[in-house]
Amino acid sequence: MKAVLSGAVRRALLGLTTVAVATGSIAVHAQSTPDEPNSAQLDIPKDLMVFGKSDPNVRTATAIINGQIITGTDVDQRLALVIIANGGKVEAEERDRLRLQVLRNIIDETLQIQEAAANDIRISPAEIDQSFARVAGNFKSTPEGFADYLKKNGSSPASIKRQIEGELAWQRVLRRKVQPYVNVSQDEVNGVIDRMKQSKGSEEFRVGEIYLSSTPENSGQIAENARKIIEQIKQGGSFQAYARQYSEASTAAVGGDLGWVRPAQLPEELAATVQQMSPGQIGGPVALPGGFSILYLIDKRRVLAADPRDATLSLKQIGINFQPGTTPAQAKAVADKFAAAIKGIQGCGAANGIAQKLGAEVVDNDGVKIRDLPPQLQNIMLSLQVGQSTPPFGAVSDGVRVLVLCGRDDAVEGQVPSFDQVMSQMEDDRVNKRARIYLRDLRRDAIIEYN
Repeated sequence: MKAVLSGAVRRALLGLTTVAVATGSIAVHAQSTPDEPNSAQLDIPKDLMVFGKSDPNVRTATAIINGQIITGTDVDQRLALVIIANGGKVEAEERDRLRLQVLRNIIDETLQIQEAAANDIRISPAEIDQSFARVAGNFKSTPEGFADYLKKNGSSPASIKRQIEGELAWQRVLRRKVQPYVNVSQDEVNGVIDRMKQSKGSEEFRVGEIYLSSTPENSGQIAENARKIIEQIKQGGSFQAYARQYSEASTAAVGGDLGWVRPAQLPEELAATVQQMSPGQIGGPVALPGGFSILYLIDKRRVLAADPRDATLSLKQIGINFQPGTTPAQAKAVADKFAAAIKGIQGCGAANGIAQKLGAEVVDNDGVKIRDLPPQLQNIMLSLQVGQSTPPFGAVSDGVRVLVLCGRDDAVEGQVPSFDQVMSQMEDDRVNKRARIYLRDLRRDAIIEYN
């Protein structure tokens, strides 16, 4: 169960919910000029002296938000989830930064639950348990098994249930207090559709960005920090998690996702980098006026054009799990034997028989788009013929497996989204923007004590 759940928890950490992610913290950028520095506006003396030993950057992991206590245990258990999401590879210095971010996230979550209660919105324990059971089911586990897994890894079911409560409560607050006041006109929707038609065939990129501001004095240090973040992500860290923690752009709230953009919509430096990248690749740090950007190419496509990666596949997955304690050398030997046997596959009809001889599991997958597969497999799938299989892939923790191509429905030319689809997307975007402002105001009005 560990191999299944560790990957599942990683996905859960990236966004157990949708609204909570979309309403994360917003960076505020202040600009100053040599003639009018911010310190002058704030009436801060040049030769200041700090009286007392308090350091606002060093805080214990406890706080009281409008009278409600967040304990160190609360923070530790949520931090454990983040560490699992990063594959357990978090250095001590990075752990301290993550702890502060986790505390900020729990504060936001608490404010959301409190605002819901102030509007007579409460989530029943039964609703929370039902959602927890669905999450466990998605991870191919019972609620009890999932709870045990979390406890063994330093977290708890209460931590995820708290996230679920915050999410459901905030959704209902927005449904009552924000959504009724969001309007999108017919002219706006038609304008978007017209622009999509005019852009047909042009290349679009879905880009993630982590923006780090800098000054001439600290640019070298910021660039080095950016390189360290890139290295952590390449070693298995979550780009979305790092974007929420470090990015100073407003898109930090949604894991750095800029959405689908065309090169002309990006600064020249970013456009040049993105056009040289492949999906799944990290780029940067890219120097910009006032800072550096780390880029992640999530996907690319041609507007309203047929894309081979939109082909729909029917697949058989054949896999063998390694026994606990298997060494890399032993895993390689099993994988080599597995690969030799798989070469004998002649179409999907023979797959079940070969799998039975190997003691392997077979899973049928229909309706899988090439685009939704990991980048390493997409190019392989594009060149496979029906009946052929991928090379073996996997890891010591997950076992070894192959995908056999049983059928392919090629992509057709893209259709312009319907009027209702475009309107729904525009309304969602506006709700999310107002939700971020709503949460910002809750922070400003909150009474928060740090212990």
